[in-house]
Amino acid sequence: QVQLVESGGGLVQTGGSLRLSCAASGRTFSGYVLGWFRRAPGKEREFVAAIRWSGGSTYYADSVKGRFTISRDDAKKTVFLQMNSLKPEDTAVYYCAAKYGQIIVSDRGSYDYWGQGTQVTVSS
Repeated sequence: QVQLVESGGGLVQTGGSLRLSCAASGRTFSGYVLGWFRRAPGKEREFVAAIRWSGGSTYYADSVKGRFTISRDDAKKTVFLQMNSLKPEDTAVYYCAAKYGQIIVSDRGSYDYWGQGTQVTVSS
């Protein structure tokens, strides 16, 4: 059983930085893609970034490209989301998700496993 546990959310001012962590357990993830999604108040859950566990290829939403960086630590089975130059519109609950397969997709319906989420609030 795959388990994903997010941490690292909090309150930060505009222009600040946060690093989110997603601790993954339950199996080896070499055949998986892990991603980050977010849901802002009143909006649907949207794709943020994803990484292929084998090889480390990454993909980003246009809204975060150049500001956010996704990475993983094989030994710790942890995926990170480094968020810099944060804006109020980045305020959301951030979720970690995992899908089996090598193809990176932004469709949330393709992801099989989800964490509980961590709140990120950016004050103006």
